[in-house]
Amino acid sequence: MCSASTIYTSIKESALRPGDWAVFPGGGGGVGMQGVQLAKAMGLRAIAIDTGEDKRKLCIDTAGAEHFIDFRKVDNVAEEVIRICDGIGAHGVFVTAVQSYPTSLSLLGGRVGGKVMCIGLPPAGTQHIDVDPNALCFKKQSVTGTLVSSMADVDKTLEFAKRGLLKPIYTVYPLSKFNEAVQKLKRGEIAGRAVVDFNQE
Repeated sequence: MCSASTIYTSIKESALRPGDWAVFPGGGGGVGMQGVQLAKAMGLRAIAIDTGEDKRKLCIDTAGAEHFIDFRKVDNVAEEVIRICDGIGAHGVFVTAVQSYPTSLSLLGGRVGGKVMCIGLPPAGTQHIDVDPNALCFKKQSVTGTLVSSMADVDKTLEFAKRGLLKPIYTVYPLSKFNEAVQKLKRGEIAGRAVVDFNQE
């Protein structure tokens, strides 16, 4: 519930409205995939950015993303996001994949009022967003950080799960495959979450 309620709070605080475009760099990971599901349940139009056929299938077929952009197959991810988002850009970008911070503002394109919501926590000093004050002033764009949730937001998130609109997406590994699961996770090869079952050898 930590990750689901955290991204719910970020979506809520973004003040996006039904029909708005919500982009999830890292949409095929555990937090991102929960964000895609919640965005859809809240009436937003979700775009997941990640790589790999397994992640594409889960993001589209299970989580409910309208579009999946494979960053290894698309020459310019920002241009593709802008093209999909009415030729303007995203209303909101929800960054769970920390390596996406440097390019996150470009996904807003020319969208007036577009927002980058910072969720993933990189090690201090490793990732930065270069901000052009002109874009913040003339386009009213913003960069906002969110952290954890209130108990009220946890309750709201649980309501989505109770209604079947938020489902866990995971792969179970036996204890003997623990190191393999960790390495796959580090390489970004796991769609959703990795769960280690300590009762399986």
